[in-house]
Amino acid sequence: MRIVTLNEDAKKDILNNLLKRSPDNYGAYEGTVKEIVENVHVNKDAALFEYTKKFDKADIDATNVKVTDAEIEEAYSLVDPELLAVIRKAIVNIREYHELQKRNSWIETKPNGVILGQKISAIESVGVYVPGGKAAYPSSVLMNVIPAHVAGVKNIIMTTPCNAEGKVYPTTLVAAKEAGVTEVFKAGGAQAIAALAFGTESIPKVDKIVGPGNIFVALAKRTVYGHVNIDSIAGPSEILVLADKTANPRYVAADLLSQAEHDELASAILVTDSMELAEKVSAEVDGFVKVLSRGEIIQKSLDNFGYIIVAENLDEAIEISNEIAPEHLEVVTANPFDVMTKIKNAGAIFLGEYSSEPLGDYFAGPNHVLPTNGTAKFFSPLGVDDFIKKSSIICYSREALLPIHKDIETFAEAEHLTAHANSIKVRFE
Repeated sequence: MRIVTLNEDAKKDILNNLLKRSPDNYGAYEGTVKEIVENVHVNKDAALFEYTKKFDKADIDATNVKVTDAEIEEAYSLVDPELLAVIRKAIVNIREYHELQKRNSWIETKPNGVILGQKISAIESVGVYVPGGKAAYPSSVLMNVIPAHVAGVKNIIMTTPCNAEGKVYPTTLVAAKEAGVTEVFKAGGAQAIAALAFGTESIPKVDKIVGPGNIFVALAKRTVYGHVNIDSIAGPSEILVLADKTANPRYVAADLLSQAEHDELASAILVTDSMELAEKVSAEVDGFVKVLSRGEIIQKSLDNFGYIIVAENLDEAIEISNEIAPEHLEVVTANPFDVMTKIKNAGAIFLGEYSSEPLGDYFAGPNHVLPTNGTAKFFSPLGVDDFIKKSSIICYSREALLPIHKDIETFAEAEHLTAHANSIKVRFE
């Protein structure tokens, strides 16, 4: 891996290079996606099935677009019992963590006759998109479905691509059943997002769409935003390891590559105040790349967006980490909890040498749907809050309104909204 000594020019170059991975650079595909979305909006099932035949080579129609109970039973027979046991253990951890995020409605009553409050309600229906092109992602099913279930969402509709024979990955179906999905439909790509956003004869319209996907899925979510809500436009995966001389270079190298293997746009960055550690990690990375199965993808990722940054001291290392605002941040230092108090921007923070990133991806409990590409400066991980909505409650008695009605009328008249003022005034004529 390239080793860079941190200075202002290097910082600017690194930050500019990382921005090239932004979903904002997907413009070349926007026209195609908008055409697909509009076609499904207008022609519904007919367009959806046409695109499924074109892109997935599958003969899907109204009779087989919905996954049946028999197909789910078949999926259970095809999944390794050991994997099923692990999925169930992960569900317990993920559910327990997200139960702690639940909010309650509240009411405050004042002696002067004022009642104020907030009503928490679950979103009625949510669409969960699960990729299915190159691999199965049961962990993605769990992370998107369980917080919705904990929030109390009544209808959780999942769409995922099928293969040419009309089959869905068995692990995806089993994870969906275990997590509490209401219905599963065989639909992928931008056309599935459009179907969830507007509804078709077969797929019900939802109120919010969550879940990862390729460029076409990301752009489709952006296109339908406003007709429905969405979670975010996720960019390529990334990891930043913040380490000092006490870190194990072999562990650090392995953790960097856990993200670099996702795709050529993934980013893996080590920031350290130790040149000795930097050189040892670089050597370990070279050794791992030669033996790992996705070595070619890893090498391209490292060549494009991989860095070992050597800072003058730990405070400077923390500063550049906060500017990058990584999706995954590992803190492997002598005092990781002390460093953690200085972290302002990160999707998920992993503390200590035995808290590697895959622990969060699969098992620990916190959500692995995280802000990417610097958006951890203002976005948060997916959670129960993403599946609720809040309503304000306001109740004034006449006695409570009397001493302040003139104030409201003054405010309304200052904005030239005389009907607003009159609405208050008529109550005291």
